[in-house]
Amino acid sequence: MEQRINFQTKGQNALKALFGVGAYLKKSSIEKNLQELVHFRISQINKCAYCLDMHSKELRAAGETEQRLYGLSAWRETSYFSARERAALAWAEAVNHCDVPDNIYQEAKVHFSDEELVDLTLTVGAINVWNRLNIAFHTVPGDYKVGQFG
Repeated sequence: MEQRINFQTKGQNALKALFGVGAYLKKSSIEKNLQELVHFRISQINKCAYCLDMHSKELRAAGETEQRLYGLSAWRETSYFSARERAALAWAEAVNHCDVPDNIYQEAKVHFSDEELVDLTLTVGAINVWNRLNIAFHTVPGDYKVGQFG
């Protein structure tokens, strides 16, 4: 598939806002690896090959196991994820589908403060924007280097 637009060079002004959101989320109390797991899971659901390449590399570099990466799409059927991670993944999937039932909210509240839930929701929103940009413009996966975008 041929890339349509290199939005990373042609959309630099627009991307400043997204990078600002990313900078804010880096300061969040939500662990970096948990944010990366959410990015990876939402990118699986949204079928964004570029983001899957990027976030799998970032997760591996941070010490994530192959077993957890391979099992992420079936996280409910595994014992590899902590209760906090499971609550985050359930929340992320529900937000991504624009339907957050009360039981998922209640479980998320056990593991996350109000501010963290806002940040987790923003994390889902941000990866959705990145997924849509990469999918719309056919960003070619495979060349991402760990830490490439800071």
